[in-house]
Amino acid sequence: MMATHVSEAPTLQKTPLHALHRAQGGKMVAFAGYDMPVQYASGVLKEHLHTRAGAGLFDVSHMGQIALRPKSGNVRDAALALERLVPQDIVAVALGRQRYAQFTNAAGGILDDLMVVNLGDHLFLVVNGACKAADEAHLREHLSEVCTIEVLADRALVALQGPKAASVLAKICPEAPAMRFMDAGAQRVRIAGDTVDCLVSRSGYTGEDGFEISIPATQVEDVVSALLDDPDVMAVGLGARDSLRLEAGLCLYGHDIDATTTPVEAALEWSVQKSRRNGGVRAGGFPGADVILPQFEQGAPRRRVGLRPEGRAPVREGALLFADESSVDPIGVVTSGGFGPSLNAPIAMGYLPVSHAATGGLVFANVRGQRLPLRVCAMPFVPHNYKR
Repeated sequence: MMATHVSEAPTLQKTPLHALHRAQGGKMVAFAGYDMPVQYASGVLKEHLHTRAGAGLFDVSHMGQIALRPKSGNVRDAALALERLVPQDIVAVALGRQRYAQFTNAAGGILDDLMVVNLGDHLFLVVNGACKAADEAHLREHLSEVCTIEVLADRALVALQGPKAASVLAKICPEAPAMRFMDAGAQRVRIAGDTVDCLVSRSGYTGEDGFEISIPATQVEDVVSALLDDPDVMAVGLGARDSLRLEAGLCLYGHDIDATTTPVEAALEWSVQKSRRNGGVRAGGFPGADVILPQFEQGAPRRRVGLRPEGRAPVREGALLFADESSVDPIGVVTSGGFGPSLNAPIAMGYLPVSHAATGGLVFANVRGQRLPLRVCAMPFVPHNYKR
């Protein structure tokens, strides 16, 4: 008799804060190969609203942190090398600043989106957790002759987000409030007489003012515990992280952007500087340039748009969109959707052909056999509160 093979579920990785999440009452779920908190005892709604009013603390240590070190010793060489893989102007990123970028493929699609920091002697990259192994391989395949690629596996990453983030962080990092949106650099965090060398950026994924802090894994629990001791800070899980970024109109890789969507289709033109477009000083030279660059001038066939359901029912990811209540063929799809706690209303984003993408237009989603109306709207749904 043939033995039946039972496949074991893959073992989930744990971030350096895993024990703290358990101690805080985190409800754990599988996410990007990690055991991560989706919420804590207070629940997604309270965590979301607290972040908008106070300060929310997120563990994002599942994301990849990579140092790109130029073998020549000149960071410009690393920037020029990275420009072979992304459509952004990396050379122009000043010391102590960072820029949002995308790895693109030959068809103009997005392999991943990332943050790039200029630290003077090297570039520091933060990539998505589900893509970090592929991103590392991509960098090694294309840039190893020019750069040393170092995965910083011994570092954790947390995000402190919300209007009180600066005042909270100032108590242990007095230099942080002077930073501007997208500033980044080494900072010393002081806790109970000890000094922790961190990399702090004034950025985030909620639309609020805030900071992302790269911390040695051996010291991250001390830093996070000190932050959570502040009454203005609440631990926040993946559930509220998703609703916050949706209200802010920010893309989630693998949902709103992927290897089949170009930056222009995704309404990310703002992220590609003129120097890399046609006529620019370093135009093209990145994968898919022959697809992406013409779209800046001629437009893309479809567009990522904001959507406001006219009723109270949320319209979820994957719902097909139709031009009217009776048409058979869908014209688009919802890529993210849910309830916006700050608005007390459902919100969504998705892709529509440019003929139907104008703000104010009406489309219909198929939800459990019914056609529900959605109004095309501008994003973000909630204004950004970055410190410019």
